[in-house]
Amino acid sequence: MRNKLFVVLLLAVTTGSGLAYATYNYMNSKPAGGQPVNAPTQGVVVAASDLSLGSELKSDDLKVMQFPKGQAPEGTFARPEEVIGRGLVVNVVRNEPILGAKLASKEAGAGLPPIIPAGMRAISVRVNEVIGVAGYVLPGTRVDVLATASPSSNQADMITKVVLQNITVLTAGTRLEQDDKEGKPVQVTVVTMAVTPEQAEKLALASTEGKIQLALRNPLDTSTPETPGIRPALLLGTARPVRMVRKEGKPGQAPVLVAEPAPTVEVIRGDKRATEVVR
Repeated sequence: MRNKLFVVLLLAVTTGSGLAYATYNYMNSKPAGGQPVNAPTQGVVVAASDLSLGSELKSDDLKVMQFPKGQAPEGTFARPEEVIGRGLVVNVVRNEPILGAKLASKEAGAGLPPIIPAGMRAISVRVNEVIGVAGYVLPGTRVDVLATASPSSNQADMITKVVLQNITVLTAGTRLEQDDKEGKPVQVTVVTMAVTPEQAEKLALASTEGKIQLALRNPLDTSTPETPGIRPALLLGTARPVRMVRKEGKPGQAPVLVAEPAPTVEVIRGDKRATEVVR
């Protein structure tokens, strides 16, 4: 009886050990994630480093990474030769697949022209650190443009007004220009924006006839509030405030904003009188 129990116990231990060893070998033969060792792959062209929009793709900018077969994004390329020489219309980060939608057409080339939206124009203005919002105006950001100018030679007619809103910045950087006085090269900060032809006229006039200021805005804020502008007398409190009232235009025309004096009341305090605006 003892011999039989010993034989059964020995068979159980031997069988269990063999099963454990086989399971161990099987699990070690599979890579992490459970993918088969010889799973089919496909080559995908990706960026070898961070690339900015407008860049012309060169062989050093690209490399090929292996993706599981059928798992690569739509619009990828298998060979770097297919995209070399084409320009980027968006920023690309390292190891990001190069897609056809991120490239300019073969005829467009590289640089700024391919990234200008259809129907828009690119116009550049000189700015300094203050006008450029302390360097926070970068490609892809959105800004409002304020213009300060006088319609006449009278300083009292000077006015500051928002002339353009929610404008996209295409490029921002420095370039070398010759100093007018000493003839030496100096660095000048230039911001290039995408505008419509009508907006281009406004921006050109504002930058030549007066001073401009850029106001950085939240890209999620697409509102375009209408403002009357402000003059020195109103800024210093020496002029009667005005409010903008929407009035119907002529038949077939859109309503227009008309400035009219804000309502006021006369306040008497003892022997003193003052006029205060009703808000």
